[in-house]
Amino acid sequence: MGFERNHKIPRRATFARALGILLVVVTLFAALAAAQASATSRKVRNKVVPTYPELARKINLVATVKVQIVIGPNGNVTEAKAVGGHPLLIGPSIDAAKQWRYEPAGESTTTIIEFHFGPGAN
Repeated sequence: MGFERNHKIPRRATFARALGILLVVVTLFAALAAAQASATSRKVRNKVVPTYPELARKINLVATVKVQIVIGPNGNVTEAKAVGGHPLLIGPSIDAAKQWRYEPAGESTTTIIEFHFGPGAN
């Protein structure tokens, strides 16, 4: 005797489940977009350009370094870490990023800034 499948999930239950999942996904994307918007809406008050190391200059190194920063409510950068870039340029980029200043806000925000290196870039 074979096992017969007579169990069907009602269409309403399937639709409700799919709608619930869609609602969760949309809510997560909205929260992510709001967090990104708040991080990028803070105006920079003071930018510091990183030094272009002599060795990088000698070999005409052209690269971009991405630094993720946390900006405190007072506008000071409280954390900085490289998330991409040439190892020779990471140190100067982090040092410069820590000196950036932003407008104050009600809470800490996180964003990524990019530093572009090359002959004549800095």
